Amino acid sequence: MASAPRPSEDALIARFFAPLAAAGGLGLKDDAACISPRPGHDLVVTTDALVETVHFLPGDPPDSVARKALGVNVSDLAAKGAEPVGFLLALALPEDWTESWLAAFAAGLGEAAGDFGCPLLGGDTVKAKGALTLSVTALGEVPAGRMVPRTAAKAGDILCVTGTIGDGALGLDLRGDPAWAAALDAGERDFLAARYLHPQPRHRLAAALRENARASMDVSDGLAGDLAKMMRASGVSATVDLDRVPLSPAAARAVRAEPGLIDRIVTGGDDYEILCAVPEKKLDRLRLEAEGCGIALSVIGQVVPGHGAPVFRTAAGERRYDVGSFSHF
Repeated sequence: MASAPRPSEDALIARFFAPLAAAGGLGLKDDAACISPRPGHDLVVTTDALVETVHFLPGDPPDSVARKALGVNVSDLAAKGAEPVGFLLALALPEDWTESWLAAFAAGLGEAAGDFGCPLLGGDTVKAKGALTLSVTALGEVPAGRMVPRTAAKAGDILCVTGTIGDGALGLDLRGDPAWAAALDAGERDFLAARYLHPQPRHRLAAALRENARASMDVSDGLAGDLAKMMRASGVSATVDLDRVPLSPAAARAVRAEPGLIDRIVTGGDDYEILCAVPEKKLDRLRLEAEGCGIALSVIGQVVPGHGAPVFRTAAGERRYDVGSFSHF
């Protein structure tokens, strides 16, 4: 029996993606979206590509892939103090794609778009001969001239991070069944796995970052490496109290089982938390506003003069991480 013909690109768009589109997407019936920032606001634009086997693994649930694709971009907007406006999606489907996979992907994408307040505006869907690849371009807006850069940290600023660090990297490592996993209960393993699959962008903190942070970026490629990037861009350095880097109960238990994991936690990626440099006089206000958003905020160190790699201090001495973040090259 001959297999049913695949639906056309227009049919796929109308069935799976048009229901997710915002007004500016024009029902996905045109070649472009049409949007205007609110008066007195700047547009902030960011893009990230995700490739199967690099950013997610074959067999990952399609709704999780969708949520991650949008979440990592909304995380970048949040770090800039930007409120989401919408996103564009470029989706390259492999030859063995199925309608059931695409339906689950679109459902997850719609749920994430609703949670993050970032609707679909348009994009492109194509067939690829290689691995599943998708790229999201997210747009946000900030009051004119108020985007929070990564280049403005000053000596004396206090370094803070949201949430907990290292969960995503440990969640990925769990797939290799490491020895330390035996020390965790099922709930802790599930928590770490979910932190890898489902980034939690801190978009609710955007306004507070605009008001209180001098410099900010999201932690996507590892705390040590991303901190080094921000300090280099700002022309300063930093000291970090490694014992103050916030760990989830699951990560803390893993470190007790295998103390060397602390280096993986500090250098691993997929945290999607916010790292920011805050003038000391504004720290209490940022803490209060983060608490009001239900987001944990931890002080981990301070910006200092100099141009060397950030120093991570422990009771046993100092650590510097020469390769502190993930790199494709």
